[in-house]
Amino acid sequence: LPICSFQALADNRPMKPRYEGHIPLYPHERALLFVLSSAQSYFHPEDGNNIVQLGEATATPLFLENLKKTMLSDKTGRQILRDQPNITSESLDMNRLKQMPKNTLGYTYYQWLHKELVSPDTRAPVKYIDDPIHAFIFKRYRQCHDFYHAINDLPIIIEGEIAVKALEAANIGVPMAALGAFFAPLRLKPVQRERLYDIYLPWAIKSGLSCKPLINVYWEKILDKDVNELREELGIKPPPDLRSIRKQRAQLRKQFKLKYESYEKN
Repeated sequence: LPICSFQALADNRPMKPRYEGHIPLYPHERALLFVLSSAQSYFHPEDGNNIVQLGEATATPLFLENLKKTMLSDKTGRQILRDQPNITSESLDMNRLKQMPKNTLGYTYYQWLHKELVSPDTRAPVKYIDDPIHAFIFKRYRQCHDFYHAINDLPIIIEGEIAVKALEAANIGVPMAALGAFFAPLRLKPVQRERLYDIYLPWAIKSGLSCKPLINVYWEKILDKDVNELREELGIKPPPDLRSIRKQRAQLRKQFKLKYESYEKN
């Protein structure tokens, strides 16, 4: 935007921007953002922008203040708040990660990113949260999301995303994650819902409630740690391999299809 346009926008806001990229919203604008992003997230879950906006619309000051207290109560959490690190492919040094021993967190994370064809650089910046510390905390949660996927080897298909959202909701109380875990399964096929309700949601809720608050993990500092030792320290055990379960079912369906095609020919 031209400087004059940006100034006009800033003058028309309920407060002056408090950090780079901050867009202060009036209460009615925040309510509208919630309504629109909720509907769009339900009908178009493949559009990440909808999920991003819903996350910030539901990230209330009460939730973020509670999350800050969780971090302040932990030595590592306090260090993260002091350092305010930014997770990017450059800060993590992806070339270094791919050369780490295969049992390390760093290599596990790199392999997951490679397998899913995603990057830590794709996380959207925070815009609609007013308090700068709260904004950092929510950015930190957003940037650490892929680590939760990686240590549990959950893909970014909708079932894997719902499982991770349920884990986040149970572990650190993210409102948007709770909404996603509750409503998103309604749009799934029956067999997908059955897998979620029988395997992945019970795992996510049990793991989230019993493991260490994941917001207090300084992932960047422990990339060379044995991933299985880390899981044990956190108190989290990966669920059954979702990719394998889906592949086995697809193979079984193919076998049945071929069998019935042979019946038709006779």
